[in-house]
Order: sequence, then structure tokens, then C-alpha cells
Amino acid sequence: MAELEVPVLSVKQLNKQFGNGCPSCKDKESGDMIKNYCRECGTVYACRDVTFDVYQGEVLGIVGESGSGKSTLMKSLYFDQEVTNGEMYVAGFENGKKNVLNESAQKKRYIRNHLMGKVYQNPILGLKMNFSSIGNIAEKLISAGNRHVGSMETRGASLLEEVNIPIHRMKEEPRNFSGGMQQRVQIAKALSNNPPILLLDEVTTGLDLSVQASVLDLIKGLQRELNISIVLVSHDLGVIRMLADRTLVMLEGKVVEQGLTDQILEDPQHPYTQQLVHSLL
Repeated sequence: MAELEVPVLSVKQLNKQFGNGCPSCKDKESGDMIKNYCRECGTVYACRDVTFDVYQGEVLGIVGESGSGKSTLMKSLYFDQEVTNGEMYVAGFENGKKNVLNESAQKKRYIRNHLMGKVYQNPILGLKMNFSSIGNIAEKLISAGNRHVGSMETRGASLLEEVNIPIHRMKEEPRNFSGGMQQRVQIAKALSNNPPILLLDEVTTGLDLSVQASVLDLIKGLQRELNISIVLVSHDLGVIRMLADRTLVMLEGKVVEQGLTDQILEDPQHPYTQQLVHSLL
């Protein structure tokens, strides 16, 4: 792993709530809350003061049960939804000195198209199913300002080859592909502009075990080869163990534990992490 100096991505006190809140739940210590839900007004606190850094060439894993805030966090990082408040700094944008969450929609688009790639759990969110596979990659390249058809075709073909999509199927639409192949096309699309940061949201959920293994091997190989930083959300500790250098554990919208992956899996400190790890032993 590279020297841990300036983070590639830094998130501070990120909050996302659904609902306006009320006096009862705003006083979070004594409020009438069930987990992260207010019984009084129905507000859900999906992310609560989430803070972490990701460094060059590092894979940060995020685990937690369903409803813990993992996917909300990923949507916030890729600007798929607005946050309630918080800060986020990206090293490739304004030297990592500006809170990108306060930037204009145009600047956020620039960050999405040049500095990040995302692979969604559901390929329908990440791909246009009626475009060809190579057309999906061209779409991402065009978003980043590329206009040279020949170079886009070359780039698209080499990426699809790298993720093991046969050349004779490059012009085929992803809707004709298996789930594993769709995920591989998404990975190729996400990597098309050489982003320093890749966001992976439950990318192996719903795939057969052998297909999961090939997708994970692919991600591991690409990450080493390109030295990119990855934020990886999974509920599967096997995936986290295989890929993540460090891990955050989320529960009810909060980060309850973080540290080196081996340390968290071998010697969990928080009762919830202990329960999570022991349920798999």
C-alpha cells in the first residue's frame, strides 16, 4: 500500500436524514427512537456523523446489516442523493481543499465523470440495457468530454477484453448477458476514465458462488494493477476479508467500529461486530 499521507477521499461528519426531525429526536440521547427511527415524527437518520478517510491504493470495506446506512452512504458519495450536511474532500478536485458536497451540480458531474466510478448492486442502475456494451463505455467517456470515436472504440474494446467480455459480444446489449457479465461490463464502464476512486456497492449479491469468485478476482487484479482506491460495501464478510485493507462497521447509521480488516475480524471490540463475526464462524 502507498504511503499514508493525504487521503484520496476524506468524509467528515456526513449526515443524511429522511424527514425533518422533531424536538424529540433532535435530542438524540433522550429522544423516542427505535434504532435510527423516530417514533414521534417518523424521521429516519440513515447516516449519522459518518467520518473516514481513504488513501491511495487502499480498499476500504464497509459492513453492516440491512438498513445500517451503507447504501445511503454510497449514494451520497456518488451524488446520487443530496446529504443533509457534512463534508467531503476529493484529492483530485481543488487539491482536496474544497467541500465537494457544497459544489454546483456541474462541478459534482465533473467529479463523477473524471474522479470516480461506481458499480451498482443492480446493473440496471449502472448500465443502459438497450445500448451495446461498448456503447455504455462510450457514454461514460463522452460525459467526460471525449469526442474521438476511434479512441473511444479502442478504449472500450480493451476494457471489455480486460474484464473478460468476448470480443464478438462487445456490440451486444447487456440485457442479453448473465448477471456476472453485466457486473463486468459495469466495472469496465466505471474504470473507463481511469478514476482514482472506485465505489462498489454489493457487487456480488445475487451472483452464483463461482461467478462471485471470478468477479472478486477481477476486482482484486484490477485494483493491484491500477493502484486505485476502492470503497467497497458488502454484507458478506468473506468479500471484505478477501479485498479490504481496512473496514468500517455500520449500525443504525453510525460507524461503531473501524480498523484493519484482520484486526476487526480476528478481535472485534463492539458487541455488534462480535455478533456479526461470530455468526459466520
